[in-house]
Order: sequence, then C-alpha cells, then structure tokens
Amino acid sequence: METFDWAVFWQTWGTPIRIIALLVGAGILRAALRFSIKRVVDRVVSGVKKAQAVEHTVELSASPLHAVRVVQRTRTIGSVLNNLATWAIISVTLVLVLAELNFSVTALIASAGVLGAALGFGAQNVVKDMLNGLFMVFEDQLGVGDIVELTSTQGPVSGVVEEVGVRVTQVRDVNGTLWFVRNGEVVTVGNKSQGWARVILDIPAPYTSDVEAVEEVMLATAQALADAPEWKRKVLEKPEIWGIESISAEALVVRLVVKVRTADQFDIARELRLRLKLALDEMGVMLPAMNRLVLDAIDAPKSPRSRKAAAAPVEKP
Repeated sequence: METFDWAVFWQTWGTPIRIIALLVGAGILRAALRFSIKRVVDRVVSGVKKAQAVEHTVELSASPLHAVRVVQRTRTIGSVLNNLATWAIISVTLVLVLAELNFSVTALIASAGVLGAALGFGAQNVVKDMLNGLFMVFEDQLGVGDIVELTSTQGPVSGVVEEVGVRVTQVRDVNGTLWFVRNGEVVTVGNKSQGWARVILDIPAPYTSDVEAVEEVMLATAQALADAPEWKRKVLEKPEIWGIESISAEALVVRLVVKVRTADQFDIARELRLRLKLALDEMGVMLPAMNRLVLDAIDAPKSPRSRKAAAAPVEKP
C-alpha cells in the first residue's frame, strides 16, 4: 500500500494553497476591520442617542448641536477608515501573492519607485486629493449629512454630503443630481449644518402703513411659531425685529430674524412665511409689489416716412 507523499503534494500545490490562504486571510482581516470600525461607530452613535434620549438619528436635530456633529463626524471618519483599511489590505496582499509566485518583490518595489518618480507629476493630483480629503475630515470641515456649498476649480456645487471618500466627496443637489467632487479641487467649504442657522425674512409693507403695528404683528407671529410644540425645540432664541432694512417709493422693508437649528432652517422659513402672510392679511396690510415699471413716454427713432408724415401739413376739408 502506497503512502501519501506530503512533500510532493506540498511542492505541487503549496503555492496555490498559500495564495488561497492569503486571499482568505485578507478577506477575514477586512471583514474583522469593517466589523470593528462599524462597532466603534455604532457605539458612539448609540451613546449619543442614549444620552439625548432619542431612538432615531434624525431626532438629534432637536438635541444639542454638539451631539449632531459627533454623530456626523464619527460616521464620516468611519467611512474614511474603511476606505484606508481596504486599500492597505489590498496592497499588502498583492505584494505577498506576487512573492508566492516567485516575483522579485524587491525589484518590483524598486521598479515601482522609479515608475512613481517618472509618474510623479501625474500622480500628484491623486496624492493632493487624498491629503486634502483627510484634512477636511479630521478638521471637521464637512461630514455625511451636512448641507454644504463647495467652491472647486470646476465651479460651485451645493447640496447634501452623501459620502466622504479618500479621494472624492459625493454631494447630491436639490434636483437629485449626485456630484463627484475631487477633494484636491475644493477651494472653499461653506457648511450650513454646523453650529446654528438664521432665518432672515424681509417683509415689504406699504409706505403709508403703521410700521410699529406691522412689526408687532410680525414679532407676535414669529413668537407664536417658536412657542408651538412642533417647532419649540427647533428654535434656539427668541425672534427679533431688526427694524426697517430699506425704504423705497413703494414699500418699507422690515427685517425679521430667527436663530434656529441648522437642520430645520428651511422648514421654519417656509412655515413662517405662510403665517406672516395670513397674519398680515388679517391685519389688512396688502404687501406691495417691489418691482413696478412706469412708462411715461417711449423715445424711439422714427423712420423717414413717419417723419415726413408728421411734417406734412394737414389739409382742411
């Protein structure tokens, strides 16, 4: 009875087995890292939600602003760490697999260095994108779920941040278009989701109206919205009347401001406009048109025929 020769078997199938083991190990390591990162992120988010006594993340809009930023920043950093872990595992696994296939890894690395130096000018944009993306995340310039206005070398982009990658940031605008912005091309970042926001409404009133009465009605309407149960926790400070913003022949423009949470700025502005319209209608104040064009005369060049007709004497019957 012949005995199984492990030496021959390993010599024949050792390399494929080691390569398969490397790939399986890389997959297991990747899954373990993803699980660890997700667990850390979930624990941070769960801790914030538990501290604020809410069940869903969307309810954090009614919680202190720091809690919202902690959740957004944690999720963003988790996304970046997942990307970095993936690329690191793929790179190391590729080098080990090539080593098992008897490729000279040292020569490959040296060749890669020479090739990298040759392609340095072309690869500098990729390096710039990665570094700028890391700085934007760790400096908390933006996060997943933020409403931002990005100014890049290709033009402005505004919308909600859906994903922050190592090289590209994805922003979806109000029309539903998903924009892919290279991090290295971002020049300025305007973040509308950090700290607080301000609703500013300029309401025109007739020039002959009682300005003090109009201001009292506007302030009372805004205060009623701020005291309403569905809006109370979304308004940070009492509404204010900043007075007459401008004066024209048609109207006096009165400015009303409300300091609110960033996530609810536009909803509160829409609701407040509706309430102000109804309140002013009930008061009998008709909002004037701000754009009015009055034509006294039109000076247009006349044709030679028309000039002759105008100059010709009129025959009496």
